[in-house]
Amino acid sequence: MNARYLLPLAGLVALTACADLTEPYSTGTPGGADTGAAQAENAPAPAPTPAPAPAPAPQPAAQQSIGASHILIAYKGAMRAKADVTRSKVQAKQLATRIGARALQGEDFATLAKKYSDGPSGARGGDLGSFTRGRMVKPFSDAAFALKPGGISAVVETPFGFHIIKRTR
Repeated sequence: MNARYLLPLAGLVALTACADLTEPYSTGTPGGADTGAAQAENAPAPAPTPAPAPAPAPQPAAQQSIGASHILIAYKGAMRAKADVTRSKVQAKQLATRIGARALQGEDFATLAKKYSDGPSGARGGDLGSFTRGRMVKPFSDAAFALKPGGISAVVETPFGFHIIKRTR
């Protein structure tokens, strides 16, 4: 190549190096060996402005968690009934109906649970904490999930006995 063409080409390279120093990603120094072009190629692209996060999708009914308390009136032969439970199934249903009526009339649910419940949660005022639909037996879950917070169910029969349920949340 002719030397006459190399000199202008060398000036063009020098001019390009100076122009690279003005790029926003260049960390080179004027007059230094670093042109900034290599760094501009390796620098991360500016992050796009993130779109607002969409609202969380509602949980499927099976995954929704609710809170409830209950009063369990067991009968002899019911699943997990204590040995000292001697009432018949008919007697248990009658007692549960009377206690449920008292709860619906506004009597304190936790006090009724502590006094009458045969379940282990009775000592805690019937508090079961929170649970998902599949955690409890179907008749219990169906009744609890049908209630609005603060609502009290009619008597619900399960293999454990008769329940009065109060949805707490």
